[in-house]
Amino acid sequence: MDNDHFYFSEALESETLGMTSGKPGSESDEAAPAEREQRRRARTLREFGTTAIPSADSNIHTLIIIGQVEGHMVLPNQNKTTKYEHILPQLVAHEQQSNIEGVLVILNTVGGDVEAGLAIAEMIGSISKPTVSLVLGGGHSIGVPVAVSAGYSFIAETASMTIHPIRITGQILTVPQTFEYLDKMQDRVVRFVVKHSRCTEESFRELMFRTGDLARDIGTVLIGKEAVDCGLIDEVGGLGPAVAKLKYLIDQQRALAPKQPSPPAPEGGQIQ
Repeated sequence: MDNDHFYFSEALESETLGMTSGKPGSESDEAAPAEREQRRRARTLREFGTTAIPSADSNIHTLIIIGQVEGHMVLPNQNKTTKYEHILPQLVAHEQQSNIEGVLVILNTVGGDVEAGLAIAEMIGSISKPTVSLVLGGGHSIGVPVAVSAGYSFIAETASMTIHPIRITGQILTVPQTFEYLDKMQDRVVRFVVKHSRCTEESFRELMFRTGDLARDIGTVLIGKEAVDCGLIDEVGGLGPAVAKLKYLIDQQRALAPKQPSPPAPEGGQIQ
């Protein structure tokens, strides 16, 4: 591959794709397509680490939850984040698009904003199309409700999930109302997880308040099969089983969908 595919000046990349000098039919017009292709390949290489992205028509959309779930406050630039204002419109669009029949949610997140995470989890849990989640690497903190919100959940054998009490940063008023607010917020998380998983409230709270597992916190770290054994996740598996399960759920929903009635035949004859 030529080196000019790797390095382009900022001025070249900021040019409008349609801006070329010269009259129609000139050498600059003929070079424009090649120039656009070079810039496209350079951007693709910079963003994705490859000059070509495989594409395929599919009825499954993949939703990625990575890094830290960003809430109402913008996080520093060095943080990898998932912005809830990006995720929620996607889910609304998937609910309305007939060509999207299922959603695969892939998680590798350290957690983040509680209300933003719950909003994403509620949207995934209320979508009418089949959903499958897959925890890779980690699905920690508020990532737990997001993982269990799907219709069926997988966790990789080496992936982990951290369950701990709600924490708050910033200014805190040392009044009873502060504790009551945190307790209510914690109850929201507990109720959601219990509703969307096989884990009981007593078991989940025991995992949340366990001491001895974490050096500087209280809570529990579950790895792979441990998350399945306690009822949080449905199955240990990777990408292949997750996609296969989602296709199976899509086929089931198709079978249950009511068939469209045939139009009535005109009087005195049959439909041609």
